[in-house]
Amino acid sequence: MLPTDDPVLITGIGLVLSGASDVDSFWERISLGQSQVRALARFDPRAERLPVQASAEITGFDHRVFLPDLPEKHAAKYGREILITMSAVAAARQDAGVDLTGVNPRRVSVILSTSRGAQAWWQTTGPTDRYTDSGAMLRGLPSSAASLAAMYLGARGLVTTISAACVGGHHAVDLALMQLQSSASDVVLVGGHEFPLTQGILRCFLSMGDGVLSPDLHQPVRPYSLDRNGMVLGEGAIVLCLERASSARARGRRGYATVLGHGALNEAAHPMRMDLTGELTAALIREVLEHCGRRPADVGYLCGHGTATRANDLAECRAVRNLYPRRRQSMLPPIGSNKPVFGHTLGAAGVLNIAATALMLHHQKLAPTIGITELDPECDYDHVAEGPRPVDLDLAVSLTFAVGSQMSAVALGAAR
Repeated sequence: MLPTDDPVLITGIGLVLSGASDVDSFWERISLGQSQVRALARFDPRAERLPVQASAEITGFDHRVFLPDLPEKHAAKYGREILITMSAVAAARQDAGVDLTGVNPRRVSVILSTSRGAQAWWQTTGPTDRYTDSGAMLRGLPSSAASLAAMYLGARGLVTTISAACVGGHHAVDLALMQLQSSASDVVLVGGHEFPLTQGILRCFLSMGDGVLSPDLHQPVRPYSLDRNGMVLGEGAIVLCLERASSARARGRRGYATVLGHGALNEAAHPMRMDLTGELTAALIREVLEHCGRRPADVGYLCGHGTATRANDLAECRAVRNLYPRRRQSMLPPIGSNKPVFGHTLGAAGVLNIAATALMLHHQKLAPTIGITELDPECDYDHVAEGPRPVDLDLAVSLTFAVGSQMSAVALGAAR
């Protein structure tokens, strides 16, 4: 473990999401509650007989802005998903101000998360068109984005891709922490990428029944609301640059926030349902905080998974109640969701949560939860629904849940 005076800092954030392509635009969308959910335009859902209207799609992407040194003959073989993810990795490195020519490339790692890999390519490419050039092998692998990003940057450390559904982003961050805390790496670019806007993936979610994917277009994502109607899928990539504080400060960088610790729990119960008592999640949060030398009383904000599904909303809110059994409801820390802004990005969602929370710590301002209508009585907590709120925030927790009986928590501190 690292000494407490040399913690791990988030020194850079890179992203390509719907309506956001840099830290400033990301923070503006999150902090002002500007939803990027629009009518699904990739294909006509009515023609496919899909009761889904909304998505958070990326439009107008040009990889040349992010990857100016990438030869066009190579870019032509990579495909959109890989180029977007490579762009987010390169942007995180640039935002951190890390000059990789001055770092031992064996100590620079790239660790990414995705729940379904290159499904968009597999499902939108005809079977006779898939295998017509040498780029087909690259485009079909979930790990290609991480490998190609590492090649582009010259990173020769650990390069890998994790798949653990919606908790995968948190797991990737945990692996990055291990690399830095063991001094196996000096710089880790860790993130998530997901491109789920295909007919097949939408049908997969719809098969789970009503209340999973929202059929609405106007205000489709309503977390913690009594009339919640499910989630909306979003696409894109988001990456963090993690370094030890000593390295960052040597370059004069303070960082956005400190990554204090991570904890994961598999309930070993039902693969499609989560613990609705809130007890297991509360216990996990306590465990993570205790490992960091902190207490639940220190937490000023919880960035929830916030999918606007009934099970997720109740699991989170009951966990908060269990975490503070003696507090009045009005004294519980705020819990919020960014899913109404960028949709559910699945394997990238945990990293998106961490980035949003890090920027709240950096700016000392809580982002609002938009889309709330009439609060579910069990979720009648502070969700910062009124708009951005200035705060004195020192400690926050990011939560994720996933099919497969999984949950995860990351504790973040202000980079004072």
